[in-house]
Amino acid sequence: MVDYKIVEERCRRYPMGLTITDKKIHVSVVSAGKECSLVLYEKSGEEERIPMNPSLREGDVWNLTLEGKWPRGTMYCFEADGKLMPDPCGRQFTGWEKWGDPENIKHVMKSPLYDEIFDWEGDSLPGIPFHEMIIYRCHVRGMTCHHSSKVRNKGTFRALMDKLPYIRGLGATTIELMPVNEFQEVLAQEREWNPRAAGGPEPTGLLNYWGYTGGYYYAPKASYSSGQKKRPVHEFKTLVREIHRMGMEAVIELYFSGAESPAAVMDIVRFWVREYHVDGIHLVGTAPVELVARDPYLSRTKLFATSWGGAGGGGVKHLAEYHDGFLTDMRRALKGDEDQIRPLMFRFGHNPKDYGIVNYMAHTNGFTMMDMVSYDRKHNKENREENRDGNDYNYSWNCGMEGISKKKKLMELRRRQIRNAMVMVFLSQGIPLLLAGDEFGNSKSGNNNSYCQDNEISWLNWNQQKSNREICDFARFIINFRKAHPVFHMEKEAMNMDYLACGHPDVSFHGVKAWRPEYENFRRQLGILYCGAYAKLPDGTSDDYFYVIINMHWEPHEFGPPNLPKNRRWHVAVDTGNDGINGYYDTGEEPLLEDQRNCRAGGRSIVVLIGKCHEEPESASKKSGKKRTLPIGSQEPKEGEDNEKI
Repeated sequence: MVDYKIVEERCRRYPMGLTITDKKIHVSVVSAGKECSLVLYEKSGEEERIPMNPSLREGDVWNLTLEGKWPRGTMYCFEADGKLMPDPCGRQFTGWEKWGDPENIKHVMKSPLYDEIFDWEGDSLPGIPFHEMIIYRCHVRGMTCHHSSKVRNKGTFRALMDKLPYIRGLGATTIELMPVNEFQEVLAQEREWNPRAAGGPEPTGLLNYWGYTGGYYYAPKASYSSGQKKRPVHEFKTLVREIHRMGMEAVIELYFSGAESPAAVMDIVRFWVREYHVDGIHLVGTAPVELVARDPYLSRTKLFATSWGGAGGGGVKHLAEYHDGFLTDMRRALKGDEDQIRPLMFRFGHNPKDYGIVNYMAHTNGFTMMDMVSYDRKHNKENREENRDGNDYNYSWNCGMEGISKKKKLMELRRRQIRNAMVMVFLSQGIPLLLAGDEFGNSKSGNNNSYCQDNEISWLNWNQQKSNREICDFARFIINFRKAHPVFHMEKEAMNMDYLACGHPDVSFHGVKAWRPEYENFRRQLGILYCGAYAKLPDGTSDDYFYVIINMHWEPHEFGPPNLPKNRRWHVAVDTGNDGINGYYDTGEEPLLEDQRNCRAGGRSIVVLIGKCHEEPESASKKSGKKRTLPIGSQEPKEGEDNEKI
């Protein structure tokens, strides 16, 4: 061992874990034991235990400062009352490099004594505002583990980098990653594990695939890095840097059990923002969200949680609610439940001024979009819990047959329902989120709680890009349709008023007859008019008018679209019920609606009309004798009046 000198620094306080300053190395660790030592390991195999002075202990925090120089490759851990333990704040670990190895639970992990230097090469955060975000949520391992991914180093940060062009090409702006910090995936003795116990507990044979468990919050997961020489810190930083280079953002999930102190949670969140340049943090589990929301260091970092408890976010809109509210209401409307018109109106327009709202139809914990239209019940027997785990309330409908089917009519209905679901997500005003694989019909065979399924149930099968090409094409279209038209992603919630005095409210709601919304519990039809004058395109011109016709009844209905301003005509941009065109027309190819006073929407379908400009000779408009604009302040038509007689 190289000579060292213990330096007693009684007044200085350092962060928890390892701190390197010039020629000094300082360590701080929490232990309630009577004795604590730093244990050093050299490449040669030599070990040395350096006792920590009890007089420098503050509460249960032990401190030690050393002056000296150690060769690269030196590792360390701690020993408390004769038991070895890893540094809870270690930046990287050895011992768990191999994913799913049962021997992992018997290893005491060690950390390198020196931090790895990384060149960010001028990295900068894109700073995409909430109203322009489109989130693509994925699992690092599940994204590329399947043989069909056709990438090297499957299941790693490196492999995910190879999929970045695909994600950007889909139209996503933000990638959300399920837990990437170091956690023990080997489940043992009723899912409890204790790395300090001699020999370690016995594994159950199942894996914690998702990562929602206690772990080491300052280190990227070693088994998610590629190559024989694991460099998880370097590889994850490279992934974030490449995401930024493509103009996208990186958001990570951090799961907290509630056992962590508020101070520790704050330090961990700040650490990932500073050290790894992540654009946002999704707080999962139990965390002091109100403290995090008010932290000035995080006032420009995107933060996501189930609720913020009324905490304000300061001057920059950076807090967002992230929960199943949209999923529950929209799935019920999708399958035709009663009394869903008001929830539809609320979810389509909900866009708070002071905070964001994340909208999705499928998420990790629950059915995928394909399973949402293929299964009435959960099928979790593979989880070895006798199908008792997972949510019993999925608000799904199998379209007439449980599970996989090759019946043409049934599959047409399922594709239509998936198209409907995607329209609901991407033409609503919140922050849309797409679960990875939903864009090409990924299925988990009805498993709605695949937390322990590290296999083809959870891995994405990229061959479905071809077999379900129609779904993928529609997903790409509707995402880019949203991005092209700011009326569908405005900065603040619509006022449902004509505050520009242009003849139309910013957003208005209708029934089968224009200007007559119907709220009876048996109604399943809604029309939503978006006035383009309230949203500007990048060139400063106004957006188009849009009329979204939602018919979740199983029977077709005739809708009377509202009148457009002079020289505009309704064209059909989307018709999810038309399987022959895969539910949409390419931009610029939208056909003219034959009868401008009537639009038929098939059963369980959504039609989106776009009001496009037409050059109409003056004589033609005079000859028709029909008004083409709605007078400002006009009232709803009386019973029996024609749609155009306002």
